[in-house]
Amino acid sequence: MLAFYEQLVLRRPVAVLSLLAVLLFLALLQFPKIRIDASADSLLLQGDPALEYFREVGRRYSSEEFIVITWRPDAPLLSDESLQPLSNLADELRELPGVSSVVTVLDVPLLQSPPVGLSQVTSGDPLPTLKDSDVDRGQALEEFTQSPLYSNLLVGEAGDVTAIQVNLERADGDAELLREREELRQAERDGELSSEAGLRLAVVEAAVKRRNAEQLTQQSNLVAGVRDVVQGYRDHAGIFVGGLPMIAADMVSFVRNDLLLFGSAILATMVLVLALIFRRVKWVVIPLLSCTVGVAYTLGILGFLDWRMTVISSNVVAVLLIVGLAIAIHLVVRYREIHTDDPDDPLHNRVRDTMRLMAVPCVYTGVTTMVAFVSLVVSGIQPVIDFGWMMTLGICVALLVSFSLVPALMLLWGKDPKPAVGGESAPFTLRFAAIADHHGSLVLWGSLALSVFVVMGVLRLQVENRFIDYFKESTEIYQGMELLDARLGGTIPLDIVVAAPDSSAPLPGLENSAGEPGDPVAADDPFADEFDDPFASDAGASSANDDLLAEDGFDDDPFGDDAFAGGDDAFAGSNPEASVDPGFWFSLEGMRLIDRLQGIVDDYNETGKVQSLSTTFELFRQLLGDDMGSVELALARNALSEDISRQLVTPYFNAERDEARITVRVKETSEDLRRAAFLRDLDRAFKEEGGLEEGQAQFTGMLVMYNNVLQSLFASQILTLGAVFAVILVMFWILFRSFSLALIALTPNLLAAGMVLGIMGFAGIPLDIMTITIAAIVVGIGVDNCIHYVHRFKREFPADRDYLATMYRCHGSIGRAMYYTTLTLVVGFSTLTLSNFNPSLYFGVLTVIAMTAAVIGALLLLPRLIMLFKPLGAQS
Repeated sequence: MLAFYEQLVLRRPVAVLSLLAVLLFLALLQFPKIRIDASADSLLLQGDPALEYFREVGRRYSSEEFIVITWRPDAPLLSDESLQPLSNLADELRELPGVSSVVTVLDVPLLQSPPVGLSQVTSGDPLPTLKDSDVDRGQALEEFTQSPLYSNLLVGEAGDVTAIQVNLERADGDAELLREREELRQAERDGELSSEAGLRLAVVEAAVKRRNAEQLTQQSNLVAGVRDVVQGYRDHAGIFVGGLPMIAADMVSFVRNDLLLFGSAILATMVLVLALIFRRVKWVVIPLLSCTVGVAYTLGILGFLDWRMTVISSNVVAVLLIVGLAIAIHLVVRYREIHTDDPDDPLHNRVRDTMRLMAVPCVYTGVTTMVAFVSLVVSGIQPVIDFGWMMTLGICVALLVSFSLVPALMLLWGKDPKPAVGGESAPFTLRFAAIADHHGSLVLWGSLALSVFVVMGVLRLQVENRFIDYFKESTEIYQGMELLDARLGGTIPLDIVVAAPDSSAPLPGLENSAGEPGDPVAADDPFADEFDDPFASDAGASSANDDLLAEDGFDDDPFGDDAFAGGDDAFAGSNPEASVDPGFWFSLEGMRLIDRLQGIVDDYNETGKVQSLSTTFELFRQLLGDDMGSVELALARNALSEDISRQLVTPYFNAERDEARITVRVKETSEDLRRAAFLRDLDRAFKEEGGLEEGQAQFTGMLVMYNNVLQSLFASQILTLGAVFAVILVMFWILFRSFSLALIALTPNLLAAGMVLGIMGFAGIPLDIMTITIAAIVVGIGVDNCIHYVHRFKREFPADRDYLATMYRCHGSIGRAMYYTTLTLVVGFSTLTLSNFNPSLYFGVLTVIAMTAAVIGALLLLPRLIMLFKPLGAQS
């Protein structure tokens, strides 16, 4: 192999550099094709059995995607000084391309200002709004702050802030495309995918990627347009822009800026540190060229394959810089050692010996690092899977580039001057050797104490997080989400779908007029079968043109799913539907049950605005009076126009399935929010206090889906790390041909990985889809250091079979390369602490801790254990 490598690379450095330059040019041509994907797929657990139900409910109760703007004026909320600029702002927003409608306090109908009767609601005449000059604004403000429909949703309870909803135009065909993709993916998971279906799956996957990219571009342009319009009104009110499109656009912006800004900062600091270490242009340029060319090749391949980067996998650039630079520095340091030992040896021989001596440890470090990253593939979370495969590809590329570009540049750069006798000071790493030599007991006891710290920290590790914590408090996303949580009903959507009870089973706690268990089909209503169902045909239907994010459940609509679209004439029209059974939910028992369930949800501190048929029934009570039974409910339901049914009933009721839906906005800023515990306790309360049977209530929505993602992380990653270490132990055994030495080499890696997780536990940094990659990174980096050190120790030990002398020699040679690599990367990645995107900040801090812990473990604990257990046999 060495002879083949020498003929192919070392004898043809000019040809190698020419080929690499052509490949680099081709890779750069692919850069415009690189895309960052912030679609719903990047937050969902693939193969989750709850995913199809989640999407089905999204189709059943369709809604528009929207941007929400909070308006907190300096003047009173309903004064002319507030309403006039608010009206102008809404008019400008309606002119933006991609906006279907804009809803403000000026557009929604007033039912209590003054109170209107059912006849006025069903007459077809327009209901009053704030645009009418004769409306009493004092009464209107009271309605907005006290109405179950508007309070704490459209207007804050204090009456000083309101929300503007900007509804976006629907995308055509996305729902069918997603359904087809999911069916093909399921067939693939079941092993039933034919070759023709496989080709179709590839076509559909490409189409979804294309639509995601198009929608992201459109949304980014729309968000920019909304912000431009809003900017002109900041003198009139405090304004924040929120909603999923804005968050997705900003996350992509943060990632893109971090890639450019901090990528440049990392490279700049690497140049500075390498210059201080090596003090020669040659040894600064060669490592930097090697790692940057490797990253460029990897990005070019990703662009060519249309392999989309996500918020998570965008870290692949930074991590590949670590891997590529580490390999290059090890090659450079080894070459300088050989040059110092025999400067008169021909240049070709020195370069050949460098590559020969470093090939085995570098290849093994690459393979073991790939094993660590392949562990991410079992997560089931697509961005994490992509990150694992991208890193595996990138490490292969880094190895090939390092063993072709670095030796070619060494050969062509020119001869190196002879080292000055005594001109180089003792390596700093010899101080670590002295500590391991003279304070070995302290090293061992300190490692034991650190192990206790690790166990305690890992036990405190949580798989819960708050999405708002991804952003700094100074960002508009954070401030807007905080305001929505505190004043306008919450942010995270949770849907609870409740089936009508079995007609043969009486509901506990619901009594009829005789004090006996109530019949769930309203036996006290002799006219139950006589009333019209105004929406039997359309209550459960959803548009075939649901947009992608609505399909995937991003139903964050703070006004309910209706958004009160239709403005002044929303209550116009009549109901032409034929007579049908009004169903359980429009009986007295149904009303009592849904009231009880909504009350249970309302009692939780984590919940904000809760809406269901109970909200609609409360409005009925205001129109008809409190004494309302099944007859009055059915009459009211029959009297509602199709438009008002679509707004007040359809979002919360499916006539075909006779099921009710409760929409909840959970407070993202709640310190008490523990998603899994909250869902378990709510399910228990529904059974014990609500009287529901097992499976009668189904929970779905983004709260549930994201909770499933987080809960899967422990099972698929923390437990998988054990398997990864087992595989690495076997690889160490094969490489070092000593099981005891393999165990010793693995110990510092276990401690370093555990230390990072323990620090996360004590610092309250949750394990989530962003931080889970840190475990793989620390394992990969720690393994690299231990492999290089043990490999050098085995090579040096036969010279005198003296463990102590061998340790000092290794610290002065390979230890120096490990120290240089760590120092360069620690300084470079420290710049990530300045990012506005907290996942990037955590990535930088935890990576620095991981690299520092790994090199300290390799320079202190590893040699101490080797000298203690003497795995290479007795010393001479």
